[in-house]
Amino acid sequence: MLKGLTFLPAAAFAFGLAFATGANADHHANTVVAKINGEEITIGHMIVARMSLPDQYKELPDDVLFNALLDQMIQQTVLKQQLHGEVPTQVKLRLDNESRGLLAATVIEGIMETGREESLVREAYEARYSTGDGGDEFNASHILVETEERANEIKAEAETGLDFATLAKEYSTGPSGPNGGQLGWFGTGRMVPEFEAAVVEMQPGDISKPVETQFGWHVIRLNDRRKISAPEFDEVKEQIAQELAIQAVEDRVNQLTADADIQRPEIEDFDPAVLRDGSLVRD
Repeated sequence: MLKGLTFLPAAAFAFGLAFATGANADHHANTVVAKINGEEITIGHMIVARMSLPDQYKELPDDVLFNALLDQMIQQTVLKQQLHGEVPTQVKLRLDNESRGLLAATVIEGIMETGREESLVREAYEARYSTGDGGDEFNASHILVETEERANEIKAEAETGLDFATLAKEYSTGPSGPNGGQLGWFGTGRMVPEFEAAVVEMQPGDISKPVETQFGWHVIRLNDRRKISAPEFDEVKEQIAQELAIQAVEDRVNQLTADADIQRPEIEDFDPAVLRDGSLVRD
């Protein structure tokens, strides 16, 4: 729609439709704003179309956007009517996919909303922080290299007493290398899972065995760790709500999938490369 919007000359807007100036109380989603060879465009159609527009279009004056959007929808309607009701195979399949995705997203929104209920969020907060303990914070340095073999060599050097920061400046390929590998203080959830799992098990002064993450191989030195007090409810309620919502969706999807009658028939001589053959969906 970004390129497809058709804007009328400024003079035309002086003759704006009644929708632009009338009382909104009389309007509803089924209010017809245009008929093209008997086919209706409603306010509901236009509201949904506006939702998908880029923000710069949504900032236009309402009357300008209304007229331009309606013009576009009229043009689209006269064009698609040239197919006389026939829907090409590729379009039908795209509509099936879009419908499936939109309906699934609607269900997900409902599940997430339920998972974010404040009573559940507060219950999770109490379970997590009832002791007043907010968990640990860590101060660590690391050396990032490409191979496990190189990481083991650097670990051996560090364990002989060589200065870890000097080794990091010399060998680390990560952005913290020039700073001696120093990462500063961080809490749980701030580092990738493999890195965090290693740090959680360490004590100040420990040097880890090589740890592989998506970035490469790390040799980690834990400089210090400390306890932090529990945060106030308002400080973390959004984070907890989001975690609960995501978990609720995951649990529900797993349950629905487990309960569903799902059949995946074996197709003889099937080649997944068939997905590249667009000719199969062209009429």
